[in-house]
Amino acid sequence: MELTERNIDRIIEMAWEDRTTFDAIRFQFGLKEQEVINLMRREMKPSSFRMWRERVQGRATKHRKKRNFEEGRFKCSRQKSISNNSISKR
Repeated sequence: MELTERNIDRIIEMAWEDRTTFDAIRFQFGLKEQEVINLMRREMKPSSFRMWRERVQGRATKHRKKRNFEEGRFKCSRQKSISNNSISKR
């Protein structure tokens, strides 16, 4: 898959998200974890890359096998539901 600027932006966004696994990035874009790390190193400022690496290194939520919660998304019981791009009233 050829990585467009839009795809690269999305991969970076997904890599920063705590609950998006490297497996999800691989499924969607075909990049292995090391390839994501290399892309982040190439596309980010050195200080931002170091901050990201420190943040994700050893983070269980970035690796599906290390997660201690069920598949799917976490939703707080106090979170307002969203419908049709607008926040519903309680």
